[in-house]
Amino acid sequence: MKAEVLCVRDDMPMTAKTVGRVVIAIITYRRPDDLRAVLPQVLDQVAEAHRRYGVEFSVLVVDNHADATGSRVIDQLSDDRVRYVVEPMPGIAAARNRALRESSDDDVLIFIDDDERPEPGWLESLLETYRSTCADAVSGAVISSFSGPLDEWIVAGKFFSRRRLTTGTSIDVAATNNLLLDLATVRRLGLCFDERFGQSGGSDTLFTRSLVSSGARMVWCDEAVVVDHVPAERMTRRWVLLRALRSGNSWSRTSIVLAESGLQRLRVRVSLTALGLPRVVGGVARYVVGAITGSPGHRASGLRTLARGSGMISGAYGYVYREYRRKAS
Repeated sequence: MKAEVLCVRDDMPMTAKTVGRVVIAIITYRRPDDLRAVLPQVLDQVAEAHRRYGVEFSVLVVDNHADATGSRVIDQLSDDRVRYVVEPMPGIAAARNRALRESSDDDVLIFIDDDERPEPGWLESLLETYRSTCADAVSGAVISSFSGPLDEWIVAGKFFSRRRLTTGTSIDVAATNNLLLDLATVRRLGLCFDERFGQSGGSDTLFTRSLVSSGARMVWCDEAVVVDHVPAERMTRRWVLLRALRSGNSWSRTSIVLAESGLQRLRVRVSLTALGLPRVVGGVARYVVGAITGSPGHRASGLRTLARGSGMISGAYGYVYREYRRKAS
């Protein structure tokens, strides 16, 4: 059964859109407790959405650990709406691609991370925005919760501040921690996640930037909220600074991949250097001001800006920061 909706886009006349099978993909890696917590919440929202729309929903768990560490959780749950597969190739890009392959009979794919919890109305909000805007992708809001008190220095530097936009705003990049994809568009464009970014992160950045640069439309849904549970090991100054460096590094590397010729890649490198260098200089200056005035906000923000600028410059010239590199077991 399919639900049909009439919607209007700014760049096209009124068009009929149909929504059929919906699959929600949860990528997991050695987090059985998180998986055990998020699955019932997602399934509750699936039940509500099914009653409202009458279309078919399923949940796909892609375990990126070859030893199938999440299998016991699935066995205990024993719910036929949940499919469980193991993707033994290391790297989140490979797991995301497995989700694409496993969704070959579906119409809409929604990604959510295993360490996130959907707020009430999350699923319906994503679908309503998708239907009303005729977008090819919809990204939702992410807010953070913490396992303990957060370092005041990290708070002052706004390291965990995330964007919030008006629903329907067009965007050109998104993460897959809260993302809806129109699979017909993805298949038409022949898109997949670049597995060269599997250990560094950034494959979702490249995927969504490629989606938009190919002419697809991606929009924001501010009512579709998930809560990101931040563990203690990510609440340190070192981690947040390295994440800022990785963010800049990934942006530069994806920008270079998107360049279509050697000359364009050279121009992109020059542009990235021109963007990154002022961040390095400005970050150092702001840190010095903070050190002189005793302002933790200036010190933290200065180092954050410095780290991102350093990541941009290093990524422009081939350095890869592998945030998700796995240790040999």
